[in-house]
Amino acid sequence: MHPAPPLINVGSRQLVAFLELCRLQSFSKAAEQIPISPSGMSMLVRELEQQVGARLFDRTTRSVTLTEAGRRLQPVAERIVAELRAVAAAIDGTQASVRARLEVAATPMVSASLLPDVVKRFASTHPHVRVRLSDVDVTTVRARVLAGEVDLGLGFFFKPAVGLVRTPLCQFRLMRLSPRADDAARGLGPPQPWSSLAGLPLISLPADNPIQSLIETHLAAIGRAHEERPSVNLIGTLIAMVEAGLGHAIVPSFALGQCLRHDVSIALLAQPAVHIDLYLVTRRGSQRTPAAAAFTESLKAAAGRLTDVPGRHGPDGAA
Repeated sequence: MHPAPPLINVGSRQLVAFLELCRLQSFSKAAEQIPISPSGMSMLVRELEQQVGARLFDRTTRSVTLTEAGRRLQPVAERIVAELRAVAAAIDGTQASVRARLEVAATPMVSASLLPDVVKRFASTHPHVRVRLSDVDVTTVRARVLAGEVDLGLGFFFKPAVGLVRTPLCQFRLMRLSPRADDAARGLGPPQPWSSLAGLPLISLPADNPIQSLIETHLAAIGRAHEERPSVNLIGTLIAMVEAGLGHAIVPSFALGQCLRHDVSIALLAQPAVHIDLYLVTRRGSQRTPAAAAFTESLKAAAGRLTDVPGRHGPDGAA
C-alpha cells in the first residue's frame, strides 16, 4: 500500500492569482483583477510553485504560458476555488436569513391590540424581513429575551431585571369596565373615581400579575386590596366575563380597542389617574440589528396612536 502524498499548504489567494494568470497570461493584467501589485502577484505565484514543488509558468519578456505541471494544476485549482466560493455564499446566505428574521415576544393582549397593525405596516416597508411573534405571559417574555431566543420583548416590566434593558414605549391609563346597564351608554364614558368601585363585585387578574399588583395598591385606598375574588389569566377573558355580567374589572387602556368591541361600559379611573408603562426589553449587551431598530420605530409610532384616548398621558422618559 502506497503512503498518501504529503499535503501542501496552499492559500485561496495563491490559487486565485494562479487562475487569473492562466486566464490573462499577463502579470500586470492579472494583478489588476485581484487587485494587487505586480510584485505581489509574482510573490503569490512563486509561493505556490514552492508549495507544489514545480514551475507552473514559462515566462519570457513577451508571454506567460503554462508548463505541464501548470496545466495539471489548473482544473484542480478551478474546482477548489469554486467550492470555496460556494461555501462563502452558503455562509453569507445563512447570515442573511438570520438578519432577515425578527423574533418578537409579547404578552397576549399587547400582541392582540398593538402588534397586528405594526407587523402589517412593517411588512409593507420591509418585505424581506420575516417577523415571528410569540404571544406568551410576561415571565416567558423575560426568559426568552434573556436566553437570546427573541430579538425584542414587550410587556409591563415594573421592576428592572438583571440582564435586561428596558426602554419605555408609552404609558396607559387604568380604566374600569362594567356590565352595560339597559340605560347606560356603550363604550367610553366620563372618568370615574376609584371610590366608584366601592361595593362592586370585582373580577381580577391573578395576584402575581404585575398589572394586578399595581391595581391592588390603589384598591387598598378604598379598603379592597387582596380580597377573595374570581380571577382569570387573560385580559381578553376578563373583558368577556364583564360583558356576561359576572362582575366589574380594572384593565389598562391599551385594551380599549378590544373593550369597544364588547357590550360593556368603560370609564378611565381618576382621583388618582394611574398610568402603567409598556416597555420594550432587549438583552443587555446584545447588538440590535437594523431590522430590530426599524421595528422599534414602528412600535413607537403605533404605541403613540394606541394611547390617543381621552386622558392620555403620553410617552414617558427613561426607565
